[in-house]
Parts: sequence; structure tokens; C-alpha cells
Amino acid sequence: MSALRRVRYGAGVADSTLSVKFLIDNALPPRLADLLRASGYDAVHVRTYEMQEATDREILARALDEDRIMVSADSDFNTILASQEAERPSFILFRETNVRVARDYLDLLLSALPVLESELMAGCVAVFRNGRLRVRKLPFSG
Repeated sequence: MSALRRVRYGAGVADSTLSVKFLIDNALPPRLADLLRASGYDAVHVRTYEMQEATDREILARALDEDRIMVSADSDFNTILASQEAERPSFILFRETNVRVARDYLDLLLSALPVLESELMAGCVAVFRNGRLRVRKLPFSG
């Protein structure tokens, strides 16, 4: 399998067989963590940990320590993972310009999880952009 692939995602609800946990960054609404928990996932917003003033490196370290998938609209996490040649934590980046409310983020994420979960568990960066999902395995090479 190549290190980079594109996946189309559509409407639906995740039928999760894997146990994924999420850490939602300050760039996204706290309500997203609430909606993920209501959907049966373990999700925490950085504000819950009073980490809204923490550096991106500190937030990534927390995600790694708790085996959580980092979720953000801040591409700096991608840069940090690349510079560290890190295999974990996995990172989901939202770059969709028309997505602004927690429910829309949730719908995108849940619709993609059935095809994305195993890669998240193995270590990847997943980017939602222009109606597509791009997945790149960690660590980045070349």
C-alpha cells in the first residue's frame, strides 16, 4: 500500500469495531467532543484539560500519552509530526472551508471512520479538503 492515498467519503454513520479515542484541539468547537461522546466515542476537548493555552507540542504529547487521535483545523500539528518523524499520534486535519459547526465536523468524521479507523490505529495523517479525504501513513519519509 502506498504512503499516500485518496478516499471518497459520503454520508453515513460509523459502525466502529475498533476503539478510537479523540483529543479535539482548540481550533475546533468543544461541542464536537460532546457529539462524539454522544455517538459512543471517547473524546475530550483540550479545554477539558485546561490546555487551551498549551503549545501544539504539549497537546500532541498529551494525545500520545493517552493514545488519542489528534483532531484539529490547525495544520501546525502536521508540521510537528513531520519534523519529529513521529509514528504517532494519528492526526485528523479539517481543511473544509464550508464546515463551521460541530455537527458538520461530526458528520464528516463519522462518515469516514469505517474506512479510516484501521489506518488511524496504525498511525496516519488524514486531511479532509474539498470534499475528499487524503490519508498519509506516519512517519513521513522523503
